[in-house]
Amino acid sequence: MRPLVWSAGLLALVAFGTGALGADLAPIGSVARQGPNWTAIAMFAGFVAVTLWITAAAARRTRSVSDFYTGGGITGFQNGLAMAGDYCSAASFLGISAQIFNDGYDGLIYAIGFLVGWPIVLFLIAEKLRNLGRYTFADVVSYRFMQGPVRSFSAASTLLVVSFYLIAQMVGAGQLIQLLFGLPYLYAIVVVGGLMMIYVLFGGMRATSWVQIIKAVMLLCGATLLVFGVMAHVGFSFEALFATAVEVKTRVALDSGLSPAEAAAEGRTIMGPGGFIKDPISALSFGFALMLGTAGLPHILMRFFTVPDAREARKSILWATVWIGYFYLLTFILGFGAIVMISFNPDYVDPAGLLRGGNNMAVMHLAHAIGGNLFLGFISAVAFATILAVVAGLTLSAASAVSHDIYASVIRKGAADPVKELRVSRITTVLLGLSAIVLGIVFETQNVAFMVSLAFALAASGNFPVLIMSLLWKDCTTKGAAWGGGLGLLTAFGLTVLSPAIWVEVLGFGQAVFPYSSPALFSVPVAFLAIWVISVLDRSPRAAIDREGYAGQRLRSETGIEVHGAAAH
Repeated sequence: MRPLVWSAGLLALVAFGTGALGADLAPIGSVARQGPNWTAIAMFAGFVAVTLWITAAAARRTRSVSDFYTGGGITGFQNGLAMAGDYCSAASFLGISAQIFNDGYDGLIYAIGFLVGWPIVLFLIAEKLRNLGRYTFADVVSYRFMQGPVRSFSAASTLLVVSFYLIAQMVGAGQLIQLLFGLPYLYAIVVVGGLMMIYVLFGGMRATSWVQIIKAVMLLCGATLLVFGVMAHVGFSFEALFATAVEVKTRVALDSGLSPAEAAAEGRTIMGPGGFIKDPISALSFGFALMLGTAGLPHILMRFFTVPDAREARKSILWATVWIGYFYLLTFILGFGAIVMISFNPDYVDPAGLLRGGNNMAVMHLAHAIGGNLFLGFISAVAFATILAVVAGLTLSAASAVSHDIYASVIRKGAADPVKELRVSRITTVLLGLSAIVLGIVFETQNVAFMVSLAFALAASGNFPVLIMSLLWKDCTTKGAAWGGGLGLLTAFGLTVLSPAIWVEVLGFGQAVFPYSSPALFSVPVAFLAIWVISVLDRSPRAAIDREGYAGQRLRSETGIEVHGAAAH
């Protein structure tokens, strides 16, 4: 409980220093010039100091592979907070509010899509995951199959999903620190990558869990304070908030040269669909990715193994859904609040009408507009905590995929030296940290929420179909799971590269080969169909063993009772 005391003390200090949210604005010339914000730096330093202390304490208690991967000693309530901390990333805090600031109502698809995947996790897989797995979700999907092919697929899928997810966090961190510290973007990326590696290398899951719990408390409190400031500005009237946002967008359209009638129509578009998602196919595909991808995210699924039993796993999901649902309601208000409060302020918007520091910084400028530099410093620390907690969880899941799924289970066939397995995990952490820095530089200009949606599409197309079919279909076989899941993953990855987001925005080609931004509507059915077809056609001796093993797997998944010899190696 001591880390929670630290976080409460930090929040009390911030609340005391911030005082009334309606305080007069402090000058923001330094922010516009990307000079250092010493308040933000001090609060960053405080958060880093607390989390490094946690990491040092966790390092002294991390003596085994199990300690490193699961931490242990986490209750359902604590794990629910940690899940919320792991899930509410830079994409949620910075990206969704920025998307709503740009496109209005359409940005709500992120909040809804991210949230509605949790009932799937709760009712279909939570209890089964906890009863079947030890460290990673690959333990679950390979339970009755040959370990080599299925674990190899799971590890490749995990690394691909984590890589896309990491891009968003690194971009958000780089832009945030660049805006507030005056550091070059490259240096900002290196700082975040270095801290991420420290947390995972030395503290493992125990340190990562407490960093995520503290971050969740800070994030929920910070977002609540922001919303309180926004609503106070409009007299605590939602009607006034949305009406004022329409007026502001109309004024922006008038300033761009549209006629009054055209400007009025343009202003009203923020209250309806069509600004961001242009057609029904894109909307369905995007929704599929966000909803099903939630149930396939490796760093979220890994959190089920930090609690002692299936009952605590269910409690984790219930608490996580409460916190996450509450937070996403707040992001919707924050996006419209940013439209109302910063759209015409030259301290936040340049003469061309573009947001200073990039569109991902809308909520940061909103924090300054509400409470000045001190409140901006607190929200900056919250955003920084958000990013560090998520990248630590992502890195740990990727490291465990390589060390536990590939090295220990496939290469060493379950007979790995624990010391060497931990060494492989830590080497992977360093390599992934360096890769994240490079990817963060390449994708510097992308919206962080959209980059995360691509990771969700990959998780929905690879991990989710294999997880569902291996848990719920008795005729699923090793070949079906490995090859079908791989085909779905490759389809999603290929269509993502050929989509406007990569083919045009990153690679610079004139027109995208695949016209839709999200591939999930096409790649998810490919995966399910491939798993079904390959499994039905599989008549190998191994397939018979896979099918016979389903009864033992089902008993274990529902009751937690192990059947001797049920897991196939």
